[in-house]
Amino acid sequence: MKANAIIEYVITEHAAFQMDRRDISLEQVRYVLDGPEQRFAVREGRDALQSRLTMEGRLYLVRVFVDVDRKPAEVITIYRTGRIEKYRR
Repeated sequence: MKANAIIEYVITEHAAFQMDRRDISLEQVRYVLDGPEQRFAVREGRDALQSRLTMEGRLYLVRVFVDVDRKPAEVITIYRTGRIEKYRR
């Protein structure tokens, strides 16, 4: 089952830098934000959204951190990890 999507958002300069540095495309970020497998609060006002994606022939967990206490929501940072079971809830 998919978690709640985030429709209106902006990507911060830091998040854009991390996307480029970590070779994560805007399409992949949109995929996670539009229909995350999981969404949970990290702290008040900040949520983590995550989904499993195949990248470069390998399965990764793409994690997108979003400040949801503002309009539009702000994507703060993004990363991918191969340690899927460590972070899945």
